[in-house]
Amino acid sequence: MPHPPQNRSFYNLLIQYADQKSLKKGQILHAHIIKIPYLSSCNYLANNLIKFYAKCGHLHGAKLVFENLKHKNVVSYNCLIHGLSHNGSKGSNFVLELFRRMIANNILPDAHTFPGVFTAAALNLGCNFDARQVHVLGIKTASIDDVFVGSSLVNFYCKVGCVFEARKLFDRMPERNLVSWTTMISGYASKQMAKEALGVFGLMRLVEGNLNEFVFTSVLSALVCPEFVDSGKQVHCVVVKNGVLEFVSVLNALVTMYAKCGNLNYSLMLFEMCSDKNAITWSALITGYSQAGDSHKALKLFSKMHYAGFVPSEFTLVGVLKACSDVAAIEEGKQTHGYLLKSGYETQIYTATALVDMYAKFGFTGDARKGFDFLLEPDLVLWTSIIAGYVQNGKNEEALSMYGRMQMRKILPNELTMASVLKACSNLAALEQGKQIHARTIKYGLGPELSIRSALSTMYAKCGSLEEGVLIFRRMLQRDIVSWNAMISGLSQNGHGREALELFEEMRLEGTKPDHITFVTVLSACSHMGIVKRGWAYFNMMFDEFGLVPRVEHYACMVDVLSRAGKLNEAKEFIESAIIDHGMCLWRILLPACRNHCNYELGAYAGEKLMELGSRESSAYVLLSSIYTAMGRLADVVRVRRMMKV
Repeated sequence: MPHPPQNRSFYNLLIQYADQKSLKKGQILHAHIIKIPYLSSCNYLANNLIKFYAKCGHLHGAKLVFENLKHKNVVSYNCLIHGLSHNGSKGSNFVLELFRRMIANNILPDAHTFPGVFTAAALNLGCNFDARQVHVLGIKTASIDDVFVGSSLVNFYCKVGCVFEARKLFDRMPERNLVSWTTMISGYASKQMAKEALGVFGLMRLVEGNLNEFVFTSVLSALVCPEFVDSGKQVHCVVVKNGVLEFVSVLNALVTMYAKCGNLNYSLMLFEMCSDKNAITWSALITGYSQAGDSHKALKLFSKMHYAGFVPSEFTLVGVLKACSDVAAIEEGKQTHGYLLKSGYETQIYTATALVDMYAKFGFTGDARKGFDFLLEPDLVLWTSIIAGYVQNGKNEEALSMYGRMQMRKILPNELTMASVLKACSNLAALEQGKQIHARTIKYGLGPELSIRSALSTMYAKCGSLEEGVLIFRRMLQRDIVSWNAMISGLSQNGHGREALELFEEMRLEGTKPDHITFVTVLSACSHMGIVKRGWAYFNMMFDEFGLVPRVEHYACMVDVLSRAGKLNEAKEFIESAIIDHGMCLWRILLPACRNHCNYELGAYAGEKLMELGSRESSAYVLLSSIYTAMGRLADVVRVRRMMKV
């Protein structure tokens, strides 16, 4: 039925004010409508008033118009449902309640109702069961075949993490549009299922003609590992071919993709190519440098961003804080913290977690704790960060205390939390507590995780319970270098040097490449067993077979191997031929060995070397003095004691 011209003019004005989000003008117009009786009772205008208030973000006004409407129809409900669902989580909570009222009032939902309900359910993840019931109703009313309903339902299942259900629904859709394809690709991207995302993208290219910028940003967001860099380059070519590189969102996605795939040169090239950079472009490259460990470049780029007049987001600042913590840039970290406070990001959970992590890495556990206590409701990541921070700084009892508080708050830990707690038990040699934590990991279903298995084998080995440690190690389906190192170290430290070396050989046979820590453990085992020949073989193996340049700790282990075996002159020659700057470390190991083996001449030589290097350790002076006493060189005894008093 055609609407009177006056109704139409009011309708046109409402549309105009809604597009402009001009709340004040719309409210004045609403007042005029209320004054005219036949207009105030018009459902058509009332429904558009609901749309207007919702578009302006004035949800209370939209609800008020709806509640005052005497003859509500399906359009009235649809207007409010859509308005609420597009205003984030604050509006989505009321949508399912409204939908239930609609059904109770015998108003049958149509194809326009369901997308709003599913969109709201995707924002409010506590409504999974209700949303599935709505899905069933959608099937009963035959609305599910509508492309908009289908797309919103696929989006819901993707948002709640049920991508397999989403794919089943997607494959059954009789009709798909760009939104359907993009939603499915985004769903796979959110679960880091890059191969599946690329598969859907490939199918889409065969079916759809024109691809928009949202499709490309979705598929590029799935490529986050170096193994997908070639696929990323292919998508890049399709971007250029389709002429969508002019969209800054696509360029930002490409910069991020190359950075996450470890190809920072390409990221930088695209960044410099871009003439229309925004804060996201800068943030993408800064975060890329930070995650790749190139922290100095990240900090330098952040400084340039600041001087270029761009305002960073909280995600940019998270990358900057990580860069500061990685290179122990304390002053820059504090400055970034100050900038963060001025920008009003101190209550953001991401920035709070980054601050706690940074201060913990600096060794400032007090400041880290203040950052943690500032938030009234810390999430799992923040709890894990503060527990790990305490463990990193040797405050293991505080770490266990925080874990206890976390348990009291009924917050379920993840594998990272439990690995840190197990490390605290290892450091304290708290076997009973370690066993309790072991039981908890099984209860929470975290037992099969590699990080948990490694932490458990380390804990049992360090606590001297080798049988349990070996049992867990042998049951591991997959072992990384951390697991091998933990078990080799545990055997070596508990007097099972031969078994430690046998395990090292087993590791080599399995094809796991040892690292610097492995060789420290192996050389220590050789030292305790007094097997010099094998010690030399392992020391030379580091560079010859694995390309690892020996560090000070490896030289120290080798000096200890020779010294314990009484090969003191060989140890002296080895120290003097060392090609690294070892300071006083190696002479400090040789000196007591000379005293123990009664090689006073060489002991005096080692002691004088330490004096020349400016040693301030009283033990070195005491040892040298006792050596000179044994040699009968009383004048030197007096000289050393005088030097000791200075």
